[in-house]
Amino acid sequence: MAINEPPFSLTNRTITLVAQISEAVGRLTAEFEKEKLLRLRKVNRMRTVQGSLAIEGNTLSEQQITAILDGKRIIAPPKEVLEAHNAITAYENMGEWQPANCDDLLAAHLVLMKGLTTDAGMFRAKGVGVMSGDKVVHMAPQADRVAKLILALLDWVNTTEIHPLIVSCAFHYEFEFIHPFSDGNGRMGRLWQTLILSKWHDVFVNIPVESLVHQYQDDYYAAIRQSTKLTDSSPFIEFMLRMILNAIETSSRQNEGLNKGLNKGLNKGLNLSAVDKAILEVIAQDVFITNIAISEKLTKSISTIERHIKMLKESNLLQRVGSKKTGHWKIIK
Repeated sequence: MAINEPPFSLTNRTITLVAQISEAVGRLTAEFEKEKLLRLRKVNRMRTVQGSLAIEGNTLSEQQITAILDGKRIIAPPKEVLEAHNAITAYENMGEWQPANCDDLLAAHLVLMKGLTTDAGMFRAKGVGVMSGDKVVHMAPQADRVAKLILALLDWVNTTEIHPLIVSCAFHYEFEFIHPFSDGNGRMGRLWQTLILSKWHDVFVNIPVESLVHQYQDDYYAAIRQSTKLTDSSPFIEFMLRMILNAIETSSRQNEGLNKGLNKGLNKGLNLSAVDKAILEVIAQDVFITNIAISEKLTKSISTIERHIKMLKESNLLQRVGSKKTGHWKIIK
């Protein structure tokens, strides 16, 4: 065992998930390179930011995060808007940082937490307990040990020969266990895991793993607690690998659904408008979305959305399966 290697065991399930993810990444890479779906990548960035912040209690919607990405002003609590701006900047700057560089880690925390805490970009100077409601579920290591522990963890990231998928998950757990900052540890852990993954394969810059973690937030914290109880991060590693695989498969389905609609429109010689394409993209992400929700997401009037949907249906690009209330959309091949 390497020096400073975090405690975890490689289960058959872990190995299987690594193989499945590697195969899925290959498929998705080909899809992204083929189509250059810039808007879909933008949507995934929005979902990444919204998901990571929502885990920490930020209430901004996907629509509001999209507006911020577009440079628009929104009406919302100033702190939550600042959290979103910081997170967007951090993910945009991610390519400038190296996963094993402590200075980069501190620089990223400064970007992520600027204006939100007085010690942004610095390790905590006091003890901290991780709370669940009014109960302390984990007492983090003493503050005077934080720098040494983080440096050891980063050294392991830099030198280990273990697969980066496993490294990213083990790092995430150990980072949360150390809890090196007074605030922002959760969003930093998720950001840095994405950074590690993106250095293995750049497709992860566009995969919204954080959005799925938000959907399974209770399981996320349960996996952390179980790993702490066992002194073995395997439960957390397996959980995060499942989230990564699900995120890749979801992105692949979105990409496939969007391509079907757009390609069919091109093949039929249709001149799809920006609104038409945007509607297909939104539906590819959520086949159960309502006209009203599409209207809100695209900031277009309901009459405009209904007019464009009617055209897409008449052009045999889009079909409604079932009723308006309980049915779903189908992008026709």
